[in-house]
Amino acid sequence: MLFNDAQKLSFQDIKDATSIEDIELRRTLQSLACGKVRVLQKLPKGRDVEDDDSFVFNEGFTAPLYRIKLHMFVMLVNAIQTKETVEENTSTTERVFQDRQYQVDAAIVRIMKTRKVLSHTLLITELFQQLKFPIKPADLKKRIESLIDREYLLRDKSNPQIYNYLA
Repeated sequence: MLFNDAQKLSFQDIKDATSIEDIELRRTLQSLACGKVRVLQKLPKGRDVEDDDSFVFNEGFTAPLYRIKLHMFVMLVNAIQTKETVEENTSTTERVFQDRQYQVDAAIVRIMKTRKVLSHTLLITELFQQLKFPIKPADLKKRIESLIDREYLLRDKSNPQIYNYLA
């Protein structure tokens, strides 16, 4: 929409007008100016978006194989944006794991509340059946240990592989 009012915009002009975070804006402009479908032209030409780059709407843009609808345009822009950095990927994975901990804890308590006494193997098996997302057995074991520490579960005195539910 910015190009409706201006023929040529600098990186800083676009950044000021949109208030998009620097890294996100660079990815978006890179996908629009350097991807397969070049809706914008970048001056000077190159793969990376620099602070002193300028952008012009590509008047000659035609692509009969591409329908530019809003949802397709968003998918096109997201093509380069999906290349997350390693630390972004790690932090996202960590946040997802933290969010899922509550679901895992609730599933363990639900199962143990109905069964009262259950072996470790059977509990893990039932958790894999109930949980709708992939999870490692080691992570399940950590959640079980957490529930033992918080006194929701108790290890059997005669067999440590059996858990008892504490009401």
